[in-house]
Amino acid sequence: MTATDTRPARPRAAGGPPRPAAGGTSVLRDLAMGVRFAVTGGRESWVRTILTAVGVGLGVSLLLLASSVPDAMAKRDARSTARSDFATSDATRPQDNTLLLAMANTDFREGDVRGRLLQPEGPNAPLPPGLSAFPAPGEMAVSPALRELLESPEGKLLRERIPYEITATVGRSGLMGPHELAYYAGSKDLDNAEASHLAVRLDSFGTPPAPEPLDPVLMLLVLIILVVLLMPVAVFVAAAVRFGGERRDRRLAALRLVGADSRMIRRIAAGEAVAGALLGLVVGAGLFLAGRQLAARMSVQDMSVFPEDLTPTPLLAALVVVAVPLAAIGVTLLALRGVVIEPLGVMRAALPRPRRLLWRLLLPLVGLLILVPQIWTGSGDYFNTYMVVFGTVLLLFGVTALLPWVVEAVVARIARGPVAWQLATRRLQLSSGTAARMVNGIAVAVAGAIALQMLFAGVDEDYAQDSGHNLQRAQMELTFPSTVSFDRAQQAVESTTGVRSTVGISTAWASHRPINRDDTLLEVAVGDCAALREVAKLPSCRDGDAFRIHSETERGKDTLARAKPGSTVFVDPPTGVKAADAKWRLPAELKKAEPALDPLGYERDGILATPGAFPDGLAPVLHSRLFVQIDKGTPDAMEHVRTTAAGLSPFASAMTYYLVEESNQFKSIRTGLFVGATCVLLLIGASLLVSQIEQLRERKKLLAVLVAFGTRRRTLAWSVLWQTAVPVALGLVLAVFFGLVLGMVLLLMVQQPLSIAWSSIGAMTGVSAGVVLLVTALSMPALIKLMRPEGLRTE
Repeated sequence: MTATDTRPARPRAAGGPPRPAAGGTSVLRDLAMGVRFAVTGGRESWVRTILTAVGVGLGVSLLLLASSVPDAMAKRDARSTARSDFATSDATRPQDNTLLLAMANTDFREGDVRGRLLQPEGPNAPLPPGLSAFPAPGEMAVSPALRELLESPEGKLLRERIPYEITATVGRSGLMGPHELAYYAGSKDLDNAEASHLAVRLDSFGTPPAPEPLDPVLMLLVLIILVVLLMPVAVFVAAAVRFGGERRDRRLAALRLVGADSRMIRRIAAGEAVAGALLGLVVGAGLFLAGRQLAARMSVQDMSVFPEDLTPTPLLAALVVVAVPLAAIGVTLLALRGVVIEPLGVMRAALPRPRRLLWRLLLPLVGLLILVPQIWTGSGDYFNTYMVVFGTVLLLFGVTALLPWVVEAVVARIARGPVAWQLATRRLQLSSGTAARMVNGIAVAVAGAIALQMLFAGVDEDYAQDSGHNLQRAQMELTFPSTVSFDRAQQAVESTTGVRSTVGISTAWASHRPINRDDTLLEVAVGDCAALREVAKLPSCRDGDAFRIHSETERGKDTLARAKPGSTVFVDPPTGVKAADAKWRLPAELKKAEPALDPLGYERDGILATPGAFPDGLAPVLHSRLFVQIDKGTPDAMEHVRTTAAGLSPFASAMTYYLVEESNQFKSIRTGLFVGATCVLLLIGASLLVSQIEQLRERKKLLAVLVAFGTRRRTLAWSVLWQTAVPVALGLVLAVFFGLVLGMVLLLMVQQPLSIAWSSIGAMTGVSAGVVLLVTALSMPALIKLMRPEGLRTE
């Protein structure tokens, strides 16, 4: 006979786990319980949740920033298109809807100043975006940044160059960014002879020049930059959701003791991770909004954005919001697969099973197998975007997969050393996975940076070439409208503060018959003897002499054949002169001159003439340029020269010489890499600091016990340094290897010779070591606090 117990069931203890149940309801209930434990589990739970939220929030803020870039660039491009003034009107005479516009751009120190002179020709003339009315002659509307500069002591030289009265401010719709220096000035002289060939007639704004598409190599650069910058962020987010793993496991063991099964335990742990991830989304959104407001105060290499431009793309933002909690669940469940949580404890404390190596090697090998075919199928003309991205991700992900195995294998063989070293290595032996997770982001970032540096160095010669300018002979070049007396201009520039010397050369084109498009043109250069010696090797010279350059070029040989002494040539005629009347009878004696490079790096052929040998009536056809040598010891010497040139004519052009000329697209990509790398570097430092503090907090009782037993605080500080430095060193070795492999594959894809920039590798490893030292120094106050006797207390 079977007895039946009819006593009521004993009520479940308050706060205990619910009875296991099947179905989705129990899953959601377990997740909710984990969330509740994370926010109501006392001070320790709150601290762990906050640290997780901060770590996740740092990554989320950068992901939101990355998702805002496409929209920000689209808005900048839209404003650039709306104000573009490249299309001219078909009208040859003033109309009621036309506008005369002339460019008056200038440079100020390291920044560009966009200037436009406006003269409306009718009541319906098109108004540039950002203006509510046309400025009157002598007045101008300026951008807020330009107004601030002109009103400051630093802008005194620029104020002399732009002497118009400020009467209005250019609105946001007419600016590329908050730091852009731009102005619109009113004029009444654009239809005069001085500006007739410089001003254009418009009937509308908003027609941009034909876009210049990125070539395949630059597109490859952009793809690799995106992968390299975003992968460390994803690694940091994945590591942040595992903060406090050991303390969490002990709490989960207590739940096993009161009746929870292993599946329920995993779901509760996932719920705790979700709580930190959700709070991290809030923190990340707050950091993003705060950082967005700072965007208006920041400018990187003349590039700035309005805070309103940094709006995450809805689809990408939604992806971040969904992916982060799901990643928290997935990472937590994956981490608990190797942990046996029993009612009496966690089996992690025992000697762990060695990590398997095979699958960790398969990831980078598969990535390499995906990338290698692109060497032949891409051939520098076309690359499969998806294959390149997927292969690069797998190859870099191999760093994060192999690093835990390498750390475990290395620290298992380390035994001897000082006390601080032994404390550090013993801790690494017990929790090598935690140490590797802290360093994974750095390793991925360094590996990607090495590959990018190799790729940039490989294609640098294609997009950044030697300009050929001789900066020892001249640092600036000035040109003036034909109505400005060149002699007067040269005298004014020579008397300018900071100018050592000037060389003036005037050029024109001539032919053996009246010039037309089918003629073989002959170059003519006019200048005094000192100027001509800057562009050719002369035997002797005095005013009235003329020379033929004996050049081996085809055009040089044609010059010798056609430009004979005493023959007649026809010069490109000035305005109002018929082609047949622009004659020049060459002198009866043409001395021999040898070719030489001018300050611009240009080797001439043709005819050289002193002013006395060239007809005065053809002087207006000459295009004059002035080479200027600057005294480098004079502050703002170039600014003084630009101011002098602008005083002679607002249409004067002042060009600065550089040793290297870069493609604008290549320069923009390099700027984007600099901005992104700066953000990732800040994330690396902040995340590593949060991880370090979290690890110290996990061991506060152990640290307090060691101090109580007489361990010196300096020993513990050194142990913290070694504990961080060893995984970082191993991570950097892996990063250098994988970075070199990826860099070599990328160089082969763009058909460039293999080369290794060891200086860049040394610089990046040095920066990483500096980050470790800085993080260790910043964690010292927390370490000192945790070593106090209060750390022995327990709840």
